[in-house]
Amino acid sequence: MMNCTICNVDLVLGENFQEGNKRQKRYYCNTCSHDKNTERMWVNGKYIPKTHPLYKPGRFKTLDDAWSHTEIDSRSTEGEVYIIRNSAWTNWLKVGKAVSSEDRLNGYQTSSPFRDYVLEYYETFDNRHQAEAEIHRMLEKHDKCFERKGEWFRTYIPTIKEVMNEYRAKENGVGYRNQSCPQHDLALCNS
Repeated sequence: MMNCTICNVDLVLGENFQEGNKRQKRYYCNTCSHDKNTERMWVNGKYIPKTHPLYKPGRFKTLDDAWSHTEIDSRSTEGEVYIIRNSAWTNWLKVGKAVSSEDRLNGYQTSSPFRDYVLEYYETFDNRHQAEAEIHRMLEKHDKCFERKGEWFRTYIPTIKEVMNEYRAKENGVGYRNQSCPQHDLALCNS
């Protein structure tokens, strides 16, 4: 005789128990099995732990299915600033913000019959709203950014990465080191 691992009720096949994986050592009645699975959060098949600020039990295709944009913004400022491109628009890149850039990419794919949006790069920031706004301002002033339409910029991926690097350095209070400029080893200088 088998008993439910959680509530210890006797398990009767077909009544309160469906046989699953025969190699498992734990068995659950239908009620406990359902409760156990509904306490977890899954987004597009990916497990989200209870410690995540947007945790909500259930199975969702995207975070937008679980929460509205205003609820997401009020619960967490941490997130990612990302670069998305579509090969249909040469050198046009979207610089946006999201809690999860992969989740946002899935949202973009639904609007394209060819599923041709590509996530090129992302960085995580403590305040994604502030980071995105400042990166947009810095990109507008950059000499290698030729045009802007909303969150879409006609520029190059290395240019956006450079601007993100500059913003990160400014945010951390660290000087920005331009990798293309020659660097001098001051230890070699004798005074």
